[in-house]
Amino acid sequence: MNEQSYELEEYDEQLVRRLIEKVTVFDNKLTVEFKSGVEIDVLI
Repeated sequence: MNEQSYELEEYDEQLVRRLIEKVTVFDNKLTVEFKSGVEIDVLI
């Protein structure tokens, strides 16, 4: 998957609900936890 490029054309609420467990908001970042257990930090 790392080698593939994927660009969303529009927001898909059902897709988001299937993939994301939770989003935690901090002062300088968001932590996105996927249902697969993978977590990523997004600096804001």
